[in-house]
Amino acid sequence: MTANLVTIDEYQCGTGRPLLFILGPCVMESEQLVLGIADRLADLRDRCGYQIVFKSSFDKANRTSVDSYRGPGLQDGLRMLDLVRQKTGLPTTTDIHESGQAEACAQVCSILQIPAFLARQTDLIVAAADAAVARGICVNVKKPQFVAPEDTVHAVKKCRARGLQNILLSERGSTFGYGRLVNDFRCVPIMQSFGVPVVYDATHSVQLPGGSTTGGQRQMVPTLSRAAVAAGCDAVFLETHPQPDTAFSDGPNMVVLDELERLLEQLTRFREVFLSMN
Repeated sequence: MTANLVTIDEYQCGTGRPLLFILGPCVMESEQLVLGIADRLADLRDRCGYQIVFKSSFDKANRTSVDSYRGPGLQDGLRMLDLVRQKTGLPTTTDIHESGQAEACAQVCSILQIPAFLARQTDLIVAAADAAVARGICVNVKKPQFVAPEDTVHAVKKCRARGLQNILLSERGSTFGYGRLVNDFRCVPIMQSFGVPVVYDATHSVQLPGGSTTGGQRQMVPTLSRAAVAAGCDAVFLETHPQPDTAFSDGPNMVVLDELERLLEQLTRFREVFLSMN
């Protein structure tokens, strides 16, 4: 494995470091919800010392139904993320779907996230990398469900060709037949061999795609996230919500906010054991 460290504000993610947690609601439903969850996450950071980045989407551009809620849009979404940063001090991240969104998001976010379905779009990756270099921030490329882990090296090379070294790759499951995603945890060391830390996206990995809305198995999140940490992932992505069953997007996959602390404690212990053995 090639050692690599990525700096995200005051955090370090990578070989030999504590887990980075990327946490928050799938989509920004309201300012009250966003700030309420961010306050809870900041409390976990302060009490437990966790490295936490706040994540939420201003636009869910890949919703299955044309009638589904997509989010507040770029301008209002970035305003909310900026409030999170100012009020809690948490670094923030969000998805970008178009090249023209990269620069604006880089002014507020510490990580620019490339969605899995768009991770082969060269113009989008280049725009994100350029914005990240200019601001000294990070790009997180999510492995597409239809791409082998070894082929994600091309996204890494595109970023490095623009001078970006602060790169994360995320594993979020691979398509297996209809309506199922399967995690092959060989993805973790394979993608780490490119010299980048690897994020495990636990909540999107338990999606059950298909139908008018995407289903999921949130009860499987602890099992899969523990397995990913045991396999050596450097960060864990978990979407969370006070009442997932009433959430506007991805409710079946999200961790109940009140149950999050126990899971983070478990994963931190698993990471400590992994580091002690390596």
